[in-house]
Amino acid sequence: MNEIMDFLTLPIIGKPLWMWAGFILGVLTLLAFDLGVVPGRKRAPREIGVRDSLMMSLLYISLGLGFGGLVWMQLGATAGVEYLTGFVIEKSLAIDNVFVIALIFGFFAIPPALQHRVLFWGVIGVIILRAIMIGVGAALVSQFGWVLYIFAAFLIITGVKMLFAGDKPVDLNNNAALKWLRRVLPVSDKLEGERFFVRGVDKRTGKVALLATPLFLALVLVELADLVFAVDSVPAIFAITTDPYIVYTSNIMAILGLRALYFALAAVLHRFAYLKQALAVLLVFIGGKIFIADALGWEKFPAGLSLSITFAILASGVVWSLWKTRNSASSAA
Repeated sequence: MNEIMDFLTLPIIGKPLWMWAGFILGVLTLLAFDLGVVPGRKRAPREIGVRDSLMMSLLYISLGLGFGGLVWMQLGATAGVEYLTGFVIEKSLAIDNVFVIALIFGFFAIPPALQHRVLFWGVIGVIILRAIMIGVGAALVSQFGWVLYIFAAFLIITGVKMLFAGDKPVDLNNNAALKWLRRVLPVSDKLEGERFFVRGVDKRTGKVALLATPLFLALVLVELADLVFAVDSVPAIFAITTDPYIVYTSNIMAILGLRALYFALAAVLHRFAYLKQALAVLLVFIGGKIFIADALGWEKFPAGLSLSITFAILASGVVWSLWKTRNSASSAA
């Protein structure tokens, strides 16, 4: 018994093994629930309605906040506030990701009943990708403290660029990654249900080959989009805390509800027209607070103050967006 307890309390990246194992087990359980695992029964694809999406989003947000409560009880108030700040920021950045995902689905004409499959496997890929990026980031920060200042400067520059970039139309036909995929892979022109690959005739060679369907191309672009967003979000969370456990858990708990968040928001994205500007200001603040803390002689920017400012920035963006687009909402009604 003592050997088991010693094993479970073995420190892994600064935290006991049981904390990492418990979190991973919980994530796997949520993924199984999200997939709709039912032994001996094949689930047919179906369109997820707004009401179901809102209920699932509420569930995932509640679970994320509940886990934050566990972090608070286990690691203390400061860690709890840092987790909550990271969770809120990652959730907000995920909304920006929803805009891009909607563009990808529209380009490939992916029907709502099939979007769930892309988003589910997309989330799986995101969890693995974020684990790698956070692991690398944690190693860099622990060995080279000055890397945090590079992260901070990058966030400020990114935020300023976002603030003045404007809304330029995106033509995915000119996307370099999509052009490369179509060049190296035999591609089918039509959807084949939930299948990512199907056997058919390669138009380039005239031979039977395994063809990638538009559903697979959409999945690859969704993963690449998250890679781009992760370049912003991972430094953002490291600017809040360098604890790998809080960084990873807040990231993943925010991402797990991405599928439900997409279906809940896809129909009302136009109501969040000014959220991007709020996110830009938020990135500038997150990067700037590291330099502010140094200038004021603080060991660290106060976690509670950081969370309050984060909420104020995001709330301002949401309220302003809803106010400016109120006429479109009333006309749609």
